Parts: sequence; C-alpha cells; structure tokens
Amino acid sequence: MTDAADVKSAAAQLMPEVLERLETLVRIPSVAFPGFDPEPVHRMGAAVVELFEAAGATGVTLLDVPDGYPCVYADLPGPEGSPTVLLYAHYDVQPAAESQGWSSEPFEPVTKDDGRIYGRGAADDKSGLVIHYGTLKLLGADRPCRVKILVEGEEETISHLEAFVEANPELFAADAYVIADIGPQRVGRPGLTTALRGDVACTVTVRTLGNPVHSGMFGGAAPDAMTAMIRILDTLHDEHGDTVIPGVDSGHWSGADMEEDVYREGSAILPGVDYLGTGSLSDRIWAKPSVTVLGMDLPNTTEASNVLLPSVTAKLSMRIVPGADADAQLDALMAHLRAQRPWNCEVEVEKVKTGHPFAVDASHPAIVAAESALEAAYGAPVESIGSGASIPLVASLQKVAPGSAIVLWGAEDTAQSRIHASDESVDPGEIERMIAAQTLFIQGLAAAEQS
Repeated sequence: MTDAADVKSAAAQLMPEVLERLETLVRIPSVAFPGFDPEPVHRMGAAVVELFEAAGATGVTLLDVPDGYPCVYADLPGPEGSPTVLLYAHYDVQPAAESQGWSSEPFEPVTKDDGRIYGRGAADDKSGLVIHYGTLKLLGADRPCRVKILVEGEEETISHLEAFVEANPELFAADAYVIADIGPQRVGRPGLTTALRGDVACTVTVRTLGNPVHSGMFGGAAPDAMTAMIRILDTLHDEHGDTVIPGVDSGHWSGADMEEDVYREGSAILPGVDYLGTGSLSDRIWAKPSVTVLGMDLPNTTEASNVLLPSVTAKLSMRIVPGADADAQLDALMAHLRAQRPWNCEVEVEKVKTGHPFAVDASHPAIVAAESALEAAYGAPVESIGSGASIPLVASLQKVAPGSAIVLWGAEDTAQSRIHASDESVDPGEIERMIAAQTLFIQGLAAAEQS
C-alpha cells in the first residue's frame, strides 16, 4: 500500500481504534515531576508497551534509564539494506493544577462541540504515541525498512535519557529520526519544523539580611531581597521587551511567517496588551533569545506579613537561537546575573540545565521525503516553520548519528492545542493526517534508498 489515496483511506478507517486508545492513555496521570506519585508514570510506561504490541511490534521492552523513569524501546527488523527509522515520543505529561482553570477534568478525555479531544497530554505527547501506533498498523508486518521505537518518560521534567542514549549509541543509531512532538501553525496546514530554539536554565538567589525584620521599623534603609531581585530581573529586557544580555546571540527567521492571528489565538494575549520585542513575530519567537522567570520562592499574598525578606530565589529559563552554543549562552546569562548587585547584595547563581538548539539540513534526502509525504497527506504545500520550544534529546541523537536527518512534526497545532496550559486539546483530523504522512514518509524513504 504505497498509493497516497490508499494510505489516507486506511488511516481514516483506523481512526475509531486510534482515538479509543488515545482516550485510554489520557486517563493515566503520568506526571514525572519530582514530588508526584510515580505509580501512574510506571503504569503509563507499561501501557505504551502494550500499545505497540497491539500495533504488531515485537520485542517491545522497558529499558531502565539511570536515575530516571524507564524508556520504551523496540527494534523491528526490515529488509536487508533498507534504512533505519527511529520513531520518538514521550509518555509523561505536564501537571494539571486546578489553579490553571480547566473547564473539564484534565485526566478524563472529553470530545467537545468543536470536535477536539480535551485532556492533559491529549496533544503533548500522547497524540505522538497514537500517531506511531497508527503508522505501525498501516505498515504491517512487511514494513519496508527497519523501525526503532523510543519513548521516554520524563521529557517534561529534567530528562536523564540524553546521557543514556549517548552511552548506548548502538541501540539508537538510525538514518532518520521522527520526533512526533510538535505541530503546524493551524489545523489542516502542513508544517515541517526546521529549527528549534534551545533552552538553558539557572537559579539566582539574592540575600540582603540575616533574618526577616519588621518592615515598619527597618524599611527605608535595610534592603529587601525581593526589591533587589526585581531590580536584577529588570536588567534582562530593554524598554521594548527584547532580551538584552551581553554575549547572548540573536538571529533572523527566513522561513514561513508566523501568522499574527495564529499567534494571538494560541498565546491568549489579552485585548489591548502589546507584544514584547522588536522585529517580525517569526524573529521574536523562533530566531531571537527570550528569557522568562519561571518561578520564585517568596510568600504568597495569603502568607504575606509586614517583614523585609532576607533572601529570594528565582528560576530563569532562556530560549536561545538556532546555531548558538548553549553552554556559552548559559555562561553569559549567569555572568550577567552575578554582575547585578543592587545595594551590594549577595548574589548566587547556579546552573539548572543546558538544552541545545537545532537546525535542519533541508537538503537531506529524508527531509525531502518528509516534505513530499506531508504534502501528499494534507493535499497542500508544506510550510517551513520554527519552534520556540526545545526537545533536549535532539542534540544527543545528532551525536549518535551525525549524518542522520531529524524530522520534527506532529499534531500539536499552535493555534488551539494549548499544550502545558489549561484545556489542552488535539484535533483528531491532525492525528489522522499525520498517521498517513508518517506511513508515506517511511515508504518513500525506503523506496528512495533502494532505488
């Protein structure tokens, strides 16, 4: 079955089964963050093994990842001399706190009037799991090439998989890696992601006093750590909202434009609120750095009292541009923070993580095959888009197989998926089209390699 119309028809017929399996997966609250119950995460790992076994995969197993949750792995043989394609996704999800304001239970999948399926992980990244499931079902036992499966259990938190992959290159070597953990700008418009910003993170702690003191008796001369922290954080952006840190690289986006209506809908910017930064929207979210304060240790308004705070810690994340050296960018951020010492306060900065950026070689035969498969599955021209998000494993895969292609796509549309936020959702039509696209991609790549 290599004809595009036949593949698309087969994908459509498979969808009731695919969506039933997606709903089963969404019901498992597989949050791998520290402090959360590990049982659902392990249960989810076992469910993924069963998922791929039901798709016809043999030898599917859970591999222990040192210090982390296990990954799901399989190595499915293909014809001699055929290429190897590795299919990647992750089975852990973001937390779904009540404070986010969900309109339905996050771990009870609901199909609403717009036809989308709502639930935590429905898009990110359990949609990727069922896309791979559907792809294996359509390929069948006589798959045209060797297929490996890799599904990790802690992509949303500090992953331990990168070191494991780099320590076991023979397990994960491939000619092409398919990362089903991203998506197009809008439903029905095929998008191939050709660049990822990296993500580096650190904590900064500000100390001004030996202990809390009465704000009435001592305020006005004794410096408050929170006030000092505000002054430090204010140096990270200029008056336009651009991230301005000495030694941090910036760039320009040359692919398809991020459309303003898509961005405004997806970002949930309130009416009348201005954008940050300068340049095109594409530049700002795909090709320029962006620093964000992720959290801060300080009293909430309920616990607040009339005291000056002796110390405050903030966690910062900075998205870095494709082509930048992640270690050098983090060093620049940390050096800048250490240099900010309002009122000679004590400043301590510590590294949290380094996630490397990525850019696709558009001339690689596998990328050409991916574009052709997307166009056939969607019946529309393919957009070359970027992503402000990062996928840490990509850098490790590049080390394992430097000449291989990395295909970045999926069902997580920018406009409506709301990944990491309340009312996360996925459009079933995107899953169907991506099952067809992946099947056509693997068939096309295998045919091209054997010709």
